[in-house]
Amino acid sequence: MRYNQLGRTGLFVSELCLGTMTFGGTGEVWSKIGSLQQQEAETIVKTALDHGINFIDTADVYSAGLSEEITGQALHNLKVPRHDVVLATKVFGPTGDGPNTRGNSRTHILEGVKASLKRLQTDYIDLYQIHGFDPATPIEETMRALDILVQHGHVRYIGVSNWAAWQIAKALGIAERLNLARFETLQAYYTVAARDLERELVPMMASEGMGLMVWSPLAGGLLSGKYGRDQNGEQGSRRQSFDFPPVNRDKAYDVIDAMRPIAEAKGVSVAQIALAWLLHQRQVMSVIIGAKRVDQLEDNLAATKVSFDATELEVLGKVSALPPEYPGWMFERQGEFRRKQVAESHRLTTI
Repeated sequence: MRYNQLGRTGLFVSELCLGTMTFGGTGEVWSKIGSLQQQEAETIVKTALDHGINFIDTADVYSAGLSEEITGQALHNLKVPRHDVVLATKVFGPTGDGPNTRGNSRTHILEGVKASLKRLQTDYIDLYQIHGFDPATPIEETMRALDILVQHGHVRYIGVSNWAAWQIAKALGIAERLNLARFETLQAYYTVAARDLERELVPMMASEGMGLMVWSPLAGGLLSGKYGRDQNGEQGSRRQSFDFPPVNRDKAYDVIDAMRPIAEAKGVSVAQIALAWLLHQRQVMSVIIGAKRVDQLEDNLAATKVSFDATELEVLGKVSALPPEYPGWMFERQGEFRRKQVAESHRLTTI
């Protein structure tokens, strides 16, 4: 297990992060993803920690807070020293019926963190993330509220999830102008079969020194190896009951067709190839994995041992490449001679 810096901070997190959406199973959506109860969840947590994972991600909306409760109780029951684990959770979604029990307002954030701390049985959260974009709340209000939490010690670092590049850039600018805590991480959807964030988000993160946490790295199970042009998964599988996130099936099947022979040659699963591809991407800080069973988790954990040669990476890169899109293809065309100048300058300075 490798450990990477959390954005620009001095905190290091495991390259795989344990996701806890399978804990609880309360509610129509979450019951389709997983319904692990306390004892089962503790087995999953212990297995992850025993394999070197030190990073756990949850959210206040997962199973109406039950995921946080189970996670906190699991760490307590397993007697895990608080400083040995990096706990991440999120705020934004509705946690009640009232009009102010949702969003990124100061009110909801300050109330949300108190509830999450109680459920997690801790006095601080390592990474507190905004779970979605709130068109009703000014970004400045959100950043000021998060800064209060950092200054008071309730939260160590802050991150964001499911925002556009321009929204994050604006938030970073506000934080710098007002000397507030800044977003250190982005949690976003990314798979070898869906590389959309490479257009705007990846260049922004590289420019600003943010770390990328990947959610749904197997595209909601589509890249698990149980699906293909002539395969529709196991009966009762997650994709059959909860077809999310949206995926271009034809392209995904092309990617799966390319991954299968590589997986067979290496004697590993297709899922491990999909996860390992992400771990080979420079912009990825940590990949979030979740499981309903220990054998699923152990299969995912083994992805850290998979390596690719240049030819294999080229094959996977070509079949999964994004189609050209403006202004990207114009950047590529117009900037070519300047990139050559920079490359030549770097070559000369290293001779």
